[in-house]
Amino acid sequence: MSFSSISLSLAGAILLYTLWKVAPRWIDWYRSSLRDMPGPRRSSWLYGNLGDMRSEEPGVMLQRWVDRYGHVVRYKVSMNADVVLMQDTKAINHVLTHSHDFPKPEIVRFNLGQILGKGLLVVEGEQHRQQRRILNPAFGPVQIRGLTDVFVEKARQLRDIWQERLAQTGDEAQMDVVSGLNNMTLDVIGLAGFNYDFHSLNPEGKPNELRHAFDVMFQVISGSGLSLLGVLRARFPIARIIPSKIASRMEDAQRVARRIGMQLIAEKRAAILRAAAATGEKEISGKGLLDRDLLTLLIKANMSTDVPESQRLSDEDMLAQVPTFLVAGHETTSTGTAWCLFALAQDPAVQTQLRDELWSVPTENPTMDELNALPYLEAVVRETMRVYAPVSATIRNAGSDSVIPLERPYVDTKGNLCDSVRIPKGTRVAIPIMPINKSRDLWGPDAHEFKPERWMTGTIPEAAHQIPGVWGNMLTFLGGPRACIGYRFSLIEMKALLFALVRSFEFELALPKEEITKLAGLVDRPFVRAEKEKGARLPLKVKVHARAE
Repeated sequence: MSFSSISLSLAGAILLYTLWKVAPRWIDWYRSSLRDMPGPRRSSWLYGNLGDMRSEEPGVMLQRWVDRYGHVVRYKVSMNADVVLMQDTKAINHVLTHSHDFPKPEIVRFNLGQILGKGLLVVEGEQHRQQRRILNPAFGPVQIRGLTDVFVEKARQLRDIWQERLAQTGDEAQMDVVSGLNNMTLDVIGLAGFNYDFHSLNPEGKPNELRHAFDVMFQVISGSGLSLLGVLRARFPIARIIPSKIASRMEDAQRVARRIGMQLIAEKRAAILRAAAATGEKEISGKGLLDRDLLTLLIKANMSTDVPESQRLSDEDMLAQVPTFLVAGHETTSTGTAWCLFALAQDPAVQTQLRDELWSVPTENPTMDELNALPYLEAVVRETMRVYAPVSATIRNAGSDSVIPLERPYVDTKGNLCDSVRIPKGTRVAIPIMPINKSRDLWGPDAHEFKPERWMTGTIPEAAHQIPGVWGNMLTFLGGPRACIGYRFSLIEMKALLFALVRSFEFELALPKEEITKLAGLVDRPFVRAEKEKGARLPLKVKVHARAE
């Protein structure tokens, strides 16, 4: 058979598969109440309204649609798929608390799975519950308290590097803070996550192959956004057999990550068994786990006789947690801290008040309890995570025909008043993190302003208390059974960074604030608007703080 005949057959098979998948969607559309739901017209048959969303900062277009069409909106994404957006706390609470009925869409799980494998952020149903049960103890307050000195040590190391750099330029210079923060948080999650030293802050001259592997995977996922092949591969499994240089790079990176991850697991399991043998223990107990890194805790908990054999994780499940730790504990914290410094650089009074509070602590090595006892630091972190949530939105998929209750009714395009949202199986549901966190209806007329004082006065509006988040009356870490398991880890690490950096430096904008923008990716990182091709960057003027005696 000739190559052209094979190509034609393959094309025909893809077309038939596409029709098989798309035809039911069109039938459902003509039968669905979504037809009467207000929303924008699609701007592309293939990409729906994705182009409109990509033309603005993440989350901004969602808010514009809510302002224009109301708090219940229908829009389109790739392959004509419908998405329902509800800026309604009761509806969001229903979706988040019924996570088994609203899993992540297959396309999202495929994209995340290319980096994470079948880790906690990807799996659904009983597999998710199983992993969560094993992982929960590693992220409790006791374990985070034990890791705080790692956060503080690495924050001080970054501070010292910046001080040395500024000493060469007269104690003041323009600096991209993103790179330093990324290096610090990567070192932290390497040590705290699985006792692996990336040497990102002080590279030893030899490239780190695990970091390089994950850099490649992040670049591939972030860059595949609206490419036709990227959409087809994510949407139609049959298209994944099409060879491509991008897929080849991803596979090479995955092999490296798998090899190193399995080696780490084997080493830690052997160390646990040696320690048990040395102490004469006949059984491994999951109680009183005091080991330092999260992966060792996970492996020990999984080996514990307290866990039934049927509930234990496989090596593949544990391997998938290595990149999960990296994603959840690296990019999110560094991005949140960068946006915090951006906000502080615009408000010298807030920066000064925070610095004065930090200097009231009589040590350079605060404990978790000492960091948590600082009310203004808490307020600044809360306000940062409200206004600059590292992820502006996420999405779920209706696993069956569903009726979602609403706090407030909406009016459809035929003038009908609807007190619930009826959606067919397969409809996607947007969780609008940023629009909820900055909703004027929930937070008041100053909702878009960075005002840490709102957390100090006890005047959080009653409506904001209805937001179903796991932390701080906001959706930043989501809520329900799939709420972020590592939010305590991230918050204490962020406080340690701010403690070291704001005590030691003064920050000012190096560019007008309008020249700094966000780009959607795994997280919403800062970019210079005119230099997006240079990657995530946040130039600030950094000056050594001279403390008055």
